[in-house]
Amino acid sequence: MSKQYANCMVQIAIYLVCDNIYFCVLQLAGTAVLAIGLWLRLDQKTKSLFEEPDSSYVFYTGVYILIAAGALIMVVGFLGCCGAIRESPCMLGTFFFFLLIIFAIEVAAGIWGFSNQSQVVNDITGFYTQTYNNYKSNGDEHLKETLRVIQAELNCCGPNGRLEETNTETCPKGELLEELITKSCPDAIEEVFNSKLHIIGGVGIAIGVIMVFGMIFSMLLCCAIRRSREVV
Repeated sequence: MSKQYANCMVQIAIYLVCDNIYFCVLQLAGTAVLAIGLWLRLDQKTKSLFEEPDSSYVFYTGVYILIAAGALIMVVGFLGCCGAIRESPCMLGTFFFFLLIIFAIEVAAGIWGFSNQSQVVNDITGFYTQTYNNYKSNGDEHLKETLRVIQAELNCCGPNGRLEETNTETCPKGELLEELITKSCPDAIEEVFNSKLHIIGGVGIAIGVIMVFGMIFSMLLCCAIRRSREVV
């Protein structure tokens, strides 16, 4: 019996190490997601977009989802860490339940995203166009800076391309030929989204695999703790 108890304790120690590493990664991931969401919400370059009554729901909905997801991941990671340290099957079971919910939401979001790919591109394009039109109508400096950042990242210029663009101050600078052939931002958005779709899918799959490993390790630790108590 003592040998069986010793084996259980060795298993618990191994699972504790694996779980603690996982919890640290989960906490860091949650902190990063929450920080990105708060940065997008509070940064002066994007803050004004939340105050526009005609702004597309895609941007601010996505930002609030990031904030909520980051906070939830941090809470779940803390719950799992406490459950592992206290060797509490109840807390570990709750941790498993929350991970399962997050995993299900991720799968549902992935299926929805791929099935509504064109709608997502249209919404993002509409968000850009609305931001551009709002800037043309009121000349808001925050919107100008937002357009400048978006167009610099996408290497695009306006809704129709540089040759038809009148507000070139928000367009990326470059050689004369490069400036003349700069594509329109709606085309650039569609091109980037379609070209990066496999990367987005890969990241989603990687996160899903991490979630599955977390559920497996939490259940293994929970079972090992229960076995050790039965032996005692």
